[in-house]
Amino acid sequence: MAIDYDKIKNWPFPEVEQTYTTKDSILYALGVGYGHDPMDEAQLKFVYEKNLVAAPTMPVVLGYPGFWIKDPASGIDWVKIVHGEQALSIHQPIPAAGTIVGRTRIKAIVDKGKDKGALLVQERSVVDKASGALLATLAHTTFCRGDGGFGKGDEAPPPPPAVPEGKPDAICDLPTLPQAALIYRLCADPNPLHAEPAVAKAAGFPRPILHGLCSYGVAGHAILKTYCGYDPAKLTGLSLRFSSPVFPGETIRTEMWNRGGSVLFRSRVLERDVVVLNNGVATITA
Repeated sequence: MAIDYDKIKNWPFPEVEQTYTTKDSILYALGVGYGHDPMDEAQLKFVYEKNLVAAPTMPVVLGYPGFWIKDPASGIDWVKIVHGEQALSIHQPIPAAGTIVGRTRIKAIVDKGKDKGALLVQERSVVDKASGALLATLAHTTFCRGDGGFGKGDEAPPPPPAVPEGKPDAICDLPTLPQAALIYRLCADPNPLHAEPAVAKAAGFPRPILHGLCSYGVAGHAILKTYCGYDPAKLTGLSLRFSSPVFPGETIRTEMWNRGGSVLFRSRVLERDVVVLNNGVATITA
């Protein structure tokens, strides 16, 4: 069954209302590595209820529409999909607790060709229910490896900027916990690939892998620490391309190039010297 462009472009996403508590904000922050140094009070404010603030990348787990691609009516070969890119625009700091409404739409479907797959771009707005204020906008790009050649599609989005050559302006090493995937899955994605060794091996991995969006949160943490002084209001955007999985317990090194109002970056795991996140751009306000 091939992708029906018009059906997917007009997929009827219901609004997702989600109430989250301070414990949810703390759990997300712990999952992406805040609080690793118990003496660092700048990190403590993300994981301790006294003067609690939410980690700025937390919108990735808010208002999520669920695994709708698995619906047979979509015509998508969901077994072959890969999360390719993730972008986040933060319009105002995320409250540490509240009720939000997530609204999702299909922004673009790009046919790369019969043997080259397709790109599916979902856009999600996260709105504060009480005030109606737009908190964040997310773009989630899925690479549908088995679904190219349907013959109708949108223009491809511009490619993300390449990471500069040469020595980075800053480096930040952040460890991940061996149980990081087991913590993070409680925030959003319960896929057994991140918990059961047998499922991971069946997918071709020697052990469970870390969620891509958890690695994304670690990179956001690195930017926040290095260029924002742990002030969430200063980080207003974060986009990147996923290039390789991380295993829980590995150390993620984020290499950063300062370009004034933006920071270009990539992340690699030190233990295997493999780039896991690439083509990263963070937007920073003074």
